[in-house]
Amino acid sequence: MIIVQLKEGENIERALKKFKRKYEKTGVIKELRRRQAFMKPSVDKRKKKQHAIYVQQLQQSEE
Repeated sequence: MIIVQLKEGENIERALKKFKRKYEKTGVIKELRRRQAFMKPSVDKRKKKQHAIYVQQLQQSEE
C-alpha cells in the first residue's frame, strides 16, 4: 500500500504528483503490461526466427 505524507496546507496536486511518482517506482504497471503480453517460448522463438529471415532478405535485396 502506498502512503503519501502530506504537510500542513500542502496542495492536492502536489500530493497526487507524489503518489504517481511512488506508484511508478513500484513498477506495477510495467509488470501488468508484461504479463498481459505473455508469449509462449515456442511462439517467441518462431517470431524471432521469422524476423531474422525478413531482415536477411532485406539485406540481400539491397546488394
